[in-house]
Amino acid sequence: MARVDGRAPDALRITRITPGVLDHAEGSAMIEVGGTRVLCAASVEESQPPHLKGTDGGWVTAEYAMLPRSTHTRRQRDATRGRIDGRTHEIQRLIGRSLRASMDLSRLGPRSIYIDCDVIQADGGTRTAAITGGYVALALAVEWVMRRRHLNKSPLVTQVASVSAGIVGGDPALDLSYEEDSRADLDFNVVMTAAGEFIEVQGTAERRSFDRAGLASILDLAEGGIRTLFAMQRDAIAAGRPR
Repeated sequence: MARVDGRAPDALRITRITPGVLDHAEGSAMIEVGGTRVLCAASVEESQPPHLKGTDGGWVTAEYAMLPRSTHTRRQRDATRGRIDGRTHEIQRLIGRSLRASMDLSRLGPRSIYIDCDVIQADGGTRTAAITGGYVALALAVEWVMRRRHLNKSPLVTQVASVSAGIVGGDPALDLSYEEDSRADLDFNVVMTAAGEFIEVQGTAERRSFDRAGLASILDLAEGGIRTLFAMQRDAIAAGRPR
């Protein structure tokens, strides 16, 4: 199958991660994946959620939102509706789970890091881009805390990144754009650590079922893309450090 943008089946879309895009956030990054753009900001607060009160443990959590004109037609803001829709709730829980997997929270101390992921423009893969960019913002925020000597040892224990993969027109494809995702036979979102361990595999048979061999081929495809994203994350974190 020829892809719309001419990419090879195992190629990522053009991806850029720009660190330090916000002056006031302890860590921030803009991630661009094809036409998808997500602004990620990490905020450090010297407080704990209620379930950790009385302990020395820290917490990492995430919030996710799509701006009204991130899509072809205007989306109503959650604040206007007065509630968060189910998709948004599911995605921000996924981002939080994924980023917590990169941390030893017992080393963070009695503080919280909030990762805000705002989709400026959507062209498929917003949740995977938010996880990948969110990790860069988180890593820079952890370094901000370390520079102020609040921590003796970094709570970061591994990288985390995410990508989509699936079967489109009968053929495997990495990093699906919206056009590909909308007609995919199979659609997966894969989150991995740098140790090669899976945090989450979200898979749906849109038009046909799949067997174990098909699942393995998709996971192999996703792992290759995530390895490339790990290198981009490392470059972005290095570029975002104070000179």
